Amino acid sequence: MKHSLDGIKVLDVTQVMAGPFCAMLLCDMGADVIKIEPPGGDTTRHWGERPGTDSAAFNAVNRGKRGMVVDLKRAEGVEVVKHLGSSCDIFIENYRPGVMERFGLDYQSLRTKNRGVIYASISGYGQTGPSAHKGGFDLIAQGVSGIMSVTGESGSPPVKAGVPLTDLGAGLFALGGVLAALHHRTQTGVGQQVDTSLVEAGLALSIWEATEYFETGRTPEPFGSAHRLSAPYQALRCADGHITIGAANDRLFLRLCELLGHSEWATDPAYGSNAERVENHRSLANKLEAITIHRTRSYWLELFDKNGIPCGPINSYAEVAEDPQIKARDMVVATEHETLGRIQTLGTPLKLSETPLLPGRPAPLLGQHSDEILAEAGFGEESIRQLKQSGAVG
Repeated sequence: MKHSLDGIKVLDVTQVMAGPFCAMLLCDMGADVIKIEPPGGDTTRHWGERPGTDSAAFNAVNRGKRGMVVDLKRAEGVEVVKHLGSSCDIFIENYRPGVMERFGLDYQSLRTKNRGVIYASISGYGQTGPSAHKGGFDLIAQGVSGIMSVTGESGSPPVKAGVPLTDLGAGLFALGGVLAALHHRTQTGVGQQVDTSLVEAGLALSIWEATEYFETGRTPEPFGSAHRLSAPYQALRCADGHITIGAANDRLFLRLCELLGHSEWATDPAYGSNAERVENHRSLANKLEAITIHRTRSYWLELFDKNGIPCGPINSYAEVAEDPQIKARDMVVATEHETLGRIQTLGTPLKLSETPLLPGRPAPLLGQHSDEILAEAGFGEESIRQLKQSGAVG
C-alpha cells in the first residue's frame, strides 16, 4: 500500500512534544523517521507511573519511528548526526536558537552538503527577536501569547487551556511548513528552513480574541465556555451535569426559544440580534439554565438534536474512548509494544483515501535501531563498535 511520504527520510532531533509531534505526523504519513535521543533518552520516556525508559507518554508522540542514541556532547556523536543529516530530506530540531550552530548542525552548515534539506526549527519564541534566546514551554507560551488571559471564568485567576495548545499548535504549523517546503523542493530541488515557535502558535490560534482587540481596542476577557462573538454558544447546566449548545444564529435561537416555551425571548430587545445576545450573554445563560436545570442531560440532548439545535455532552476521556463515533472513526487504536504490552493510543484525525496514514505502530525502545541505522548510513562493523564503545552512540 502506498503512503504519502514513502521514501522521505526524516531526522528527528527533538524532545518532549512540539518537535516529536510534528515528526510523528510525518511518520504517520509514511516517512522513515529516525529519532535521535541523548543518553538516557527523551525526557518523556520517564513520565508516568511505570519505571524505566518506556512510557505511554513517549509512545504517544513517537510512534512508528526508528530510534538511536547519540551523545552530542562528544565530537564523534556530532559527526554521526552530520553524516545522517547530509542525506536526509527533513531535519527537525527544537533546541534554543544558537545551540545547533555551536554543534555545526544548523541549517547553514547542513545545506552546504545537502542543498535539498528541509530544516525545521521549533523554539519557544522563534529564531529572531529579543526573546529568541529563551527556552520554550507550553505553560509559559500560553501566558505570553495571551491564551491564559482569556481562559477560565470572568474574575477567576489565570488558567491555562487544558491541553498543550502551543506545543501541539507549533508542531502542526511546523508540519504545514515542512510539507510546503517539500512541495517547493520538488519544483526547484532547493530546500529551506522552516522557523516557528510556541508563542507564535499560541497567538496565531487566538483568532477571535485578536479580532476583538483589533476591531474595538478592548482587551479581551475570559468568557468561560461562552463565545465572544456569538450567543448562545456555551455550556449549560442540567439536572445531572452540563451540555453544550450552539444556537448561533437568529433562526436557531428562535427555535431554541420555542422549544423552551419562551418564544418571546426572540423579540426581546436584549436578545433580538446576535450582537445583543453576546452583550447580554450572562443574563441569557441564566434564563436558559433556569429551565435546563430541571431536566437531565439526556432529555435535553435528545430534544435539541431532534429539532436541529447543535448540542453535545461534555464527555470525560473515559466516555470519549467508548463513544461510538470515536470508535467508528478509528480514533482509538491498540498497539503492541515490546515492554508495555498492549496499549491504547490515539488514531489519526486525517483520513486519506489513496494514501492512508499509519498510526498503529509502537515507538522505539531506547537505542533500538542504532546499529541498523548506522549500517544503512555506510558505517562498518568496526566503526559502529568504536562509536558504541566510546559512548558517542548508544
